[in-house]
Amino acid sequence: MTESDGVFDVGTQPSGVERVVNVRLSTRYGEFLAIGYRDLARGDEQIALVHGDVTGEEALARLHSECLTGDAFGSRHCECGDQLSAALKAIAAEGRGVLVYLRGHEGRGIGLLAKLQAMRLQAEGLDTVEANLALGLPADARDYQVAAEVLHDLRVRSVRLLSNNPRKREALLRHGVGVSEQVPLLMPPRQENLAYLLTKRDRMDHCLPHLDAVVQRT
Repeated sequence: MTESDGVFDVGTQPSGVERVVNVRLSTRYGEFLAIGYRDLARGDEQIALVHGDVTGEEALARLHSECLTGDAFGSRHCECGDQLSAALKAIAAEGRGVLVYLRGHEGRGIGLLAKLQAMRLQAEGLDTVEANLALGLPADARDYQVAAEVLHDLRVRSVRLLSNNPRKREALLRHGVGVSEQVPLLMPPRQENLAYLLTKRDRMDHCLPHLDAVVQRT
């Protein structure tokens, strides 16, 4: 992948996304190239943060689902904000990698207002899966096709995937992006999010082995 005057020469665009703008972005984690996309199917605006040359094989990658409460407001009821920071630090330290920030994934795809309603039900005793289902919504409505299309646009053939969620790996493989390794992104649990994390482990198959020691102590 080459850059000339801030524009990547990456060949033919995938049919599902339109690359709109590239701009250098200096962050507390390092220097990134922010690439803005439009999802042509849904109309969502998407963004990828690229560090170094990610073309070819085994780029470090994170598919990060939008989480306003965790990413922006620092909610202690999930680990999303912690994972976002850890992923950007890891990519910068690696020297090459990409974080695809997936808009439209709020509340595992049910939207912000429904997510807040689900949080209220969780405060009343339901777990995160039960709360979504009680609202008549899927436990997880996310789709990762647009993430795969962004990676194809960046000429990423395979990734080392920063994720605890096996469904992200399965989705990338299904959409033609290789996954050479799934790299755990394990955040220390807190009292406020332990039940949430245990539900992700026990009911959604997330790989969270570090919780075993916590459960044994309680």
